[in-house]
Amino acid sequence: MRDGHGSPGIRYQGMGPMTEPIQPCSDGSTRVFFEITGDFKGYLQYMKGLGYAGVALSENSLRILDDWYKEAMAETLEMIRKDLGTCQRCKLYMGRKHIVFGGGNPQAKLVLVGEAPGYEEDIQGQPFVGQAGQLLTRILRAIGLAREDVYICNIIKCRPPGNRNPEPDEIAACIPFLRRQLRAISPELICALGTFAAQTLLGTDTPISRLRGHFHTYEGIHLLPTYHPAFLLRNPSKKRDVWEDMQKLQEAYEKA
Repeated sequence: MRDGHGSPGIRYQGMGPMTEPIQPCSDGSTRVFFEITGDFKGYLQYMKGLGYAGVALSENSLRILDDWYKEAMAETLEMIRKDLGTCQRCKLYMGRKHIVFGGGNPQAKLVLVGEAPGYEEDIQGQPFVGQAGQLLTRILRAIGLAREDVYICNIIKCRPPGNRNPEPDEIAACIPFLRRQLRAISPELICALGTFAAQTLLGTDTPISRLRGHFHTYEGIHLLPTYHPAFLLRNPSKKRDVWEDMQKLQEAYEKA
């Protein structure tokens, strides 16, 4: 019934207080369900604004509903990994041994994003465990960080044959999961390692040589591109550039 009007109408049953936290599910239907819940919440707020008093929606109920909705919508890395499953979304699944989802601190202030798993990563199912990974560990140690302090992942999660460059359809299949990972972690900083990581996250074709050394923005997060450790193994003269980048990253990390 509408305030100030005696006209008959549908009287909505009042909603009881929602005080019990909902347990989020990991399947894809959950996200759709709570999108619908969000739309319904907006409709209720709209009806309240029109003056309908039949909907039992106090300010406190709105706050509880908002908190409940946010909690239900929050994804964890475990939920994203379960949704990824035994992925067959692109052709790379046919030759892989393991999906390399990512690893490290799920609440890290810094996320490092590489290009794709290599041979050792495919064997072990962990990111950056080959020669390039050993170099990355030393680079992190030089700025006072351990691998356990950060989160490490890649643009794509399966090894391309012969370590070739990722193809557009492979990136397109994988990038939604990386974006969800970054949102779940919500880091203060991202370090994009190499051309594909930097160009994909920033949506540009600018060469890494021009992108590196400067902070950019990815969904409100400071992002610093630099050369990939594998590139440094082939081009040791570029280590000085990476060290300059890492000093900037260290300074930003300590302020975050």
